[in-house]
Amino acid sequence: MRILALIGILAILAAAAGAVFFFGGFYSVAGTAAEPDAVAAALIRIRQASIDRHAVETPPLSLEDPAMVKAGARAFATRGCVACHGGPGVKWEKFSEGLHPDPPDLKKVVGQLQPRELFWVIKNGINMTGMPSFGPLGASDREIWTIVAFLKKLPTVSDEDFKAWSAP
Repeated sequence: MRILALIGILAILAAAAGAVFFFGGFYSVAGTAAEPDAVAAALIRIRQASIDRHAVETPPLSLEDPAMVKAGARAFATRGCVACHGGPGVKWEKFSEGLHPDPPDLKKVVGQLQPRELFWVIKNGINMTGMPSFGPLGASDREIWTIVAFLKKLPTVSDEDFKAWSAP
């Protein structure tokens, strides 16, 4: 019984210490401040779990369709995705270096994500990362799926192809 009481007291003290740390202003929200490793790991895990739980839609058309991929490249360029993420032959804009966390290099991460996850992130954005919600900005589901089709091909897209596909 004493062990349970001790565990309860320790849990209350830990919760109080956490509340003082976060609500007392000791945790810096500055974009230049690095998160403690535990906070960074928790945020990554929470983001991954949330995307996995909410990303349920499936592509209405084949993501292998060359017309879908080309339309996605055009949408990726015109919607401003290259400003933060860059693209084949296109560097990201200087301002994106000030975002925290850094926008991911999509060539490196798209292979780890399922199409449904990419669709959900593009449509809904991610809080506190700078990733906007393109659904409310007027991008249709079809347009978002074309971007997903392009992203799944991104690691193999040449600079020349991207330039041709993204031209107005």
